Amino acid sequence: MEWRGRRGSNNIEDRRRSGPSRGGVVGGGGVGLVVIALIVWALGGDPMAVLQQGGGTGQIQSGGTEITPADEEAGQFVSVTLADTEEVWKKIFDEQVGRPYTPATLVLYKGVTRSSCGDASGATGPFYCPVDKKIYLDTDFFSTMATQMGAKGDFAAAYVVAHEVGHQVQDELGILAKTTSVRQQVSEAESNAISVQVELQADCLAGIWARSASEMFGSIDQTDVQEAVNAAQQIGDDTLQRNAGRTPMPDSFTHGTSEQRARWLITGMQSGKLTDCDTFGAASL
Repeated sequence: MEWRGRRGSNNIEDRRRSGPSRGGVVGGGGVGLVVIALIVWALGGDPMAVLQQGGGTGQIQSGGTEITPADEEAGQFVSVTLADTEEVWKKIFDEQVGRPYTPATLVLYKGVTRSSCGDASGATGPFYCPVDKKIYLDTDFFSTMATQMGAKGDFAAAYVVAHEVGHQVQDELGILAKTTSVRQQVSEAESNAISVQVELQADCLAGIWARSASEMFGSIDQTDVQEAVNAAQQIGDDTLQRNAGRTPMPDSFTHGTSEQRARWLITGMQSGKLTDCDTFGAASL
């Protein structure tokens, strides 16, 4: 993926050099909440469900650590990738939605920082917070993907950013508000099933971005596509649960299987149309 020397985004909030800040959760929070979120994420669950229960006050550490050359490069990479998503989705909203697209702000941090959805930690993985409309990303997650999940390459990392931006797109389209409301009224299994539809749609939206980025910037080749598909496969619920030493339990899936995640990503890449990413109306996932 060709990204060096290209335009970066102005919608980056870099907290990696900031000092300690107040935030976190009351009683059972802080480290405890992060540990729980880590377990949920490792088992293929949705750490946001844990983080959204956080809030209140407490001491957390945000930034204040050494910024290495690798950190600087990762920050630049994320900034360029985010800028690409901004241009792509502006064009798609103009052509397919008929109204302007409002870009998300992406927060870079190291360790732990606070979001409006609770504490954000590298252990929980990247996530989009619909409350403050920001994406939270500890770039150390890219190293985790490469070394522990077998998802290497620039475009594998770009897919992660594009997936979270996909949630911003869903928020812009009113999808997140509707699905969140429904999930609060149904059983856990039904809520998980809706979560899978939400996440697979975000994968499809990431695929739309990849197709458009290739056409608009010429920065993506077939090797990049393979990296993204591999990344999608490595973070499927069934694969994560097996790697955690558990038997996959479909009722607990919140993001979809490896096969589903890769297939919906490819669907977006091949189509480029929002209407083809309707996981809620699909006959099967």
